[in-house]
Amino acid sequence: MPDPTPLLIDTDPGVDDALALLMAFDDPAHEIVGLTIAAGNVGLPHTVANALKLCEVAGREDVPVFAGCAAPLLHAAPDAAYVHGQDGFGDTGYAPATRAVSDEHAALAILRLSHAHAGRLLLVALGPLTNLALALKLDPTLPQRVARLVIMGGAVTAHGNITPAAEFNAYFDPEAARIVFDAFGRFDLADWEATVAHGLPHPEVEAWLGVDSARARFYESISRQTRRWSIDRRGDRWFAADALAMAWALAAEGAVETVERPIEVCLDPGPARGATLVDWNRQTGHPDRARILIKYDHAAFEGRVRAALAAG
Repeated sequence: MPDPTPLLIDTDPGVDDALALLMAFDDPAHEIVGLTIAAGNVGLPHTVANALKLCEVAGREDVPVFAGCAAPLLHAAPDAAYVHGQDGFGDTGYAPATRAVSDEHAALAILRLSHAHAGRLLLVALGPLTNLALALKLDPTLPQRVARLVIMGGAVTAHGNITPAAEFNAYFDPEAARIVFDAFGRFDLADWEATVAHGLPHPEVEAWLGVDSARARFYESISRQTRRWSIDRRGDRWFAADALAMAWALAAEGAVETVERPIEVCLDPGPARGATLVDWNRQTGHPDRARILIKYDHAAFEGRVRAALAAG
């Protein structure tokens, strides 16, 4: 067996982040070298606590957790507590993890781990890109050491989920997203519209969460509020954005269709702020930086979700 691929996950747990992390914990082909945590879905104290608790539930207290940026680079932004609960994990009142967060700042941990695993590091960004942008400002050579960057973010035809045009992660800190998009010569983008195209039927999800496993029981409890909100607002399918991005990160061969195009992030105030503008017709002359996920093997995606929950 080849050595596991080093995997660094930048995240803001969040219910959908939690499912993605369980998927990563379940994959022996990847070694999780750290979780770097930002504010996003909810405030930083909650996202850090949630990451620590999820590691405990999954029996992965060996994974270091690094706290990062508590706010966007420049401008305050609304969180998504109305979806995830005030604590980001459904307000279940879980007992906090006994382990403390690491002393090192997330941006510094990203840089250190990029040197430790230079040329092999898989970097997966599931939340606002604030930590990664700060790391790039400290060391612009970071992309040279990252083998692959997978980002969950954006809405490639401007069908947003937080504004009419913008997806949450890009909207929360568009300046950070602009810095990251411009710094990496190539990156993989699993956007909100790919998420909508790969929805999971609610009855199937309920069945998976009903199995007798610690992971399924914990995830059922923290996701209950979010799933009820989703049924009320989004219909018969549940959209697990970060889980789809993680499936692609862990198994790139599952991508059935992708397209490569130039992309930029709108920073202007007003209704377009945070929108991800894709140059579909290659009119600007800019390079194709983003490989955009269009279609992923749905059975493989569902299989990874079930396995992560110990649901077969």
